[in-house]
Amino acid sequence: MKKTLLIVCLSALAFSCKDKAPKETKEAEATAENTIKEEPKENEWTVLFDGSNLDNLKLYGNNNAIENWKIEDDALVFYPPTDRPKDTYYNLVTKEEYTNFVLSIEWKISEGGNSGIFWGIKDDGTYGQPYETGLEVQVLDNKNHPDAKNGTDRQAGALYDMVEPSKDATKPVGEWNTAVITINHKTNKGSSVLNGVTVAEFPLNGKDWDNLLKNSKFNGWDGFAKYKTGKIGVQDHGNIVSYRNIKIKELD
Repeated sequence: MKKTLLIVCLSALAFSCKDKAPKETKEAEATAENTIKEEPKENEWTVLFDGSNLDNLKLYGNNNAIENWKIEDDALVFYPPTDRPKDTYYNLVTKEEYTNFVLSIEWKISEGGNSGIFWGIKDDGTYGQPYETGLEVQVLDNKNHPDAKNGTDRQAGALYDMVEPSKDATKPVGEWNTAVITINHKTNKGSSVLNGVTVAEFPLNGKDWDNLLKNSKFNGWDGFAKYKTGKIGVQDHGNIVSYRNIKIKELD
């Protein structure tokens, strides 16, 4: 009798374990699935430059080997040439084109330096410079570059010559600044965030945009801001400048 009872108990225990295992497995699988679902926010970003190579970038206007931009300590550093040929510039642009996006990029300017971050660039040989078509968020040493004295809409973080920054959110020369630029034509909203501060917001079309354009140096320019879809670029303005951790998230 005892032997029979023992067999029954062992059978019940085995059945219980057998029934429990799939439940635990399903719970583990569900947890893993939820983890995967919670992860993708970072995966939505496309890395344009991480310090390892220049595969996603090219010189504006040609497909020559990239000159005067060097990778140093995971940063992309521009050294202006001392023997620059006349009318030769070394602006860098992405190989791909973008329309609606969030761009995150870190920059560090040299003392008295000037550069810029562009989007909406037409790179088909029609125009000589990225600024002829692309809008720009200014990169500048606000204290030492003379352009900062030409109006606050030419200071770091500004939509260049169009929308001034709400404040000077820059870090001292030699330190890294983080810029986040959002362009969304579907909502007609653009913004420039510098070191966590929203320093400029602007429309991308309509009457308010027309007024901004009318009161800027770009009024009457044939190709300026005409291309919703275009390349993203960083500027050779003749000064040492560094960029790093460049990534983009396309918006639906």
